Amino acid sequence: MSPFREDVLKGKKILVTGGGTGLGKEMSVGFASHGAHIVICGRREAVLDEACKEIAERSGGTAEYRVVNIRDAEAVDAMIGDIWESGPLTGLVNNAGANFIAPTESISHRAYDAVRATVMDGSFYATHACGKRWIADGLNGTVISNLVTWVFSGSAYVVPCAMAKTAIHAMTMSLAAEWGPKGIRLNAVAPGPFPTENAWEKLNPIPGASFGATQPDMVPMRRFGEMDELRTILTFLMLDECSYINGTTIPIDGGHRLTAHSTFAEMSKMTDDDWENARAALKASQEKEKQGR
Repeated sequence: MSPFREDVLKGKKILVTGGGTGLGKEMSVGFASHGAHIVICGRREAVLDEACKEIAERSGGTAEYRVVNIRDAEAVDAMIGDIWESGPLTGLVNNAGANFIAPTESISHRAYDAVRATVMDGSFYATHACGKRWIADGLNGTVISNLVTWVFSGSAYVVPCAMAKTAIHAMTMSLAAEWGPKGIRLNAVAPGPFPTENAWEKLNPIPGASFGATQPDMVPMRRFGEMDELRTILTFLMLDECSYINGTTIPIDGGHRLTAHSTFAEMSKMTDDDWENARAALKASQEKEKQGR
């Protein structure tokens, strides 16, 4: 379900990095279903080919792909140049990511480099390659980056990803100010729990375990996010009619970021009996305090 017309993005040409799987593929379906022509990129050609077929089938729109290592600056620039040959992009979604949970002291330099290079370097390379062409051609452009709510809070056990995503949060604000006068705007979204195959397994790999970042009962709305909700906010940010929104990161997490263990949010699980016992304990504490005066 979408609140927008089917042709609201007609004439748009949007690149979604890492668009062959997970959230990137779902975003691509949303853009294509509203009239945009989609380009996705990644390292595995077979995955990209199948994803393009799926995007077209589910959306009724059009999609093509490019094989690229997003960590390679020259390869990314060459890819963007190749895409430009058939007409400039109007939008870019920095979605390609990498993440896993681990005690930080156990992470190898190679593992850290892989996350940093994919998330931070890859996002900058794609943004820079598009931005310099938009500026040279005197064109408007829109960049949306897919972040996490850890950019506001940090998070233990996913330190490389939290660091890299926070860097893109800073890039979003910085380039929004620098490139805004040139007609280029940058925004970001910070999704909460939106389960996807493979990615979810890396964040909750222990059978039978459930952690705050991956369990719906820690979300005030008491559920996971739905893909249509994510697609709606991405479509909204890509619209020309929303061009005064610039330099912001919008959480879409059902309020999940507000339920940290440093708050009393988990008290929402208390029953009426629990509250009655709590009031009795509080009253007893108050009486004890009075007696000590």
